[in-house]
Amino acid sequence: MANRDARSPEGRTVELDGEGVHWDQDISYGQYLQLEPLLACQQRRSDQHDEMLFIVIHQVSELWLKQCLHEAHAAAAHIAEEKLAPAFKMLSRVARIQEQMIHAWEVLVTMTPADYASFRDSLGQSSGFQSYQYRELEFLLGNKNPRLVEVHRGHPQHYRRLNEVLTAPSLYDISLQLLERRGFSLPRGCIDRDWSQPYQPCDAVEQAWARIYREPEAHWDLYELAEKLVDTEYNFHKWRFSHMKTVERIIGYKPGTGGTGGVSFLVKALDLQFFPELWSVRTSM
Repeated sequence: MANRDARSPEGRTVELDGEGVHWDQDISYGQYLQLEPLLACQQRRSDQHDEMLFIVIHQVSELWLKQCLHEAHAAAAHIAEEKLAPAFKMLSRVARIQEQMIHAWEVLVTMTPADYASFRDSLGQSSGFQSYQYRELEFLLGNKNPRLVEVHRGHPQHYRRLNEVLTAPSLYDISLQLLERRGFSLPRGCIDRDWSQPYQPCDAVEQAWARIYREPEAHWDLYELAEKLVDTEYNFHKWRFSHMKTVERIIGYKPGTGGTGGVSFLVKALDLQFFPELWSVRTSM
């Protein structure tokens, strides 16, 4: 709130005298952010009021996903170079972004089943299942599934990009390679494998993480890395659960617009883990 001293004597407006406002700008706020094209993207396909909320929520989520990818790819590169301090900052930022994405569902659930049904046909066969940014983030974190790329085969640019990330080491793979370089004995199959296939849990990896957790003073940066990874996955689990419950609340158990079973499909993802030994080690310690 503006200070009282900054107001006119009547207290009804803020005085600008002496503020040095740049009335003419080389580049304005709107130009820097390209607000005109950005704010022109909310095009409803029906005349229903609530379709605007549906579009905005999902577009904002895609912007946050873009930032998550920006941070997570950079974090993976830093971990590969053993520059863990900047990687920690980036992963912390991912976790905070994930919290914003979770809160977005709380806005969407103000939409009732009748509200959504009034414009659902306008979506056609489009679905969040087809989000190529979400898929890239899952691949980057380690949920590899070659079949999921095929939903994007009609879009060559995204198809190529997803195949690149699918066949590259995940964030967890890169972290395990770091453990191996730090002297932890890990099987070759854990650190040099077909990256396009799902990671399989390994006892030796769990033992390595257990040693790090039991001796944090000796392995403090790896200990912190473990917790940053857990934070990331913990928030991802919360996002998935909130997504599932939002869908259940709005459409019940109807099939999704993209051809999946809707809630029944989303439930399958709740038990998926990116960093399995970081969870199992908690039981074994």
